[in-house]
Amino acid sequence: MFICNYATIILNLLFIGLVFSNELTFELADNAKECFYEEIHKNTTATLEYQVVTGGQYDVDVTLEDPRKKVIYNQVKSQFDSHTFTAQMTGIYMVCFSNEFSTISHKIVYMDFQVGEETPLPGLGEHITALTKMEASTQDTHKALSTIIDFQTHHRLREAQGKKRADEMNERVLWWSVIQTFIIVIIAVSQVIILKNFLLRENH
Repeated sequence: MFICNYATIILNLLFIGLVFSNELTFELADNAKECFYEEIHKNTTATLEYQVVTGGQYDVDVTLEDPRKKVIYNQVKSQFDSHTFTAQMTGIYMVCFSNEFSTISHKIVYMDFQVGEETPLPGLGEHITALTKMEASTQDTHKALSTIIDFQTHHRLREAQGKKRADEMNERVLWWSVIQTFIIVIIAVSQVIILKNFLLRENH
């Protein structure tokens, strides 16, 4: 179970209304640092995966430390990555996301921290005999569905990231169009005034 240092963490329900215990999306304020903790037993394999969904240049600093405060993973201004490791000791492992280098833009960060192997389906954990065709088919279907869920999660993240960029581009185009329209109006009015003054001088 994750424990957060700051009360400002926003648990976004992963865009689908559901959040798994080891998977979350949170807001990382500008000039801020957020840390999460997970107890991992020795010789247990764990995987840290993250991606910056929106904000700034879509980058954060990421650090993973073991119970002795030894850094086992470190990335500077990273947009996304995945890191798998085997715990060398039992204890509390800490992963920190830092946006301290940014003073104006906050980030939305997705994180998935998987610890240990996936729990097998009921009745398929330990088998003395070979799996029947039905059991093997059930297991294959379960693996395929898990893969589909992972693909859907990443596609939702890409969709959210693409939508954010499209909205930002649309806003820039809108303001550029407004400025261009304003300039055109000023030029048109200026030309009318100049032409009117010229005609008045010619009449005199």
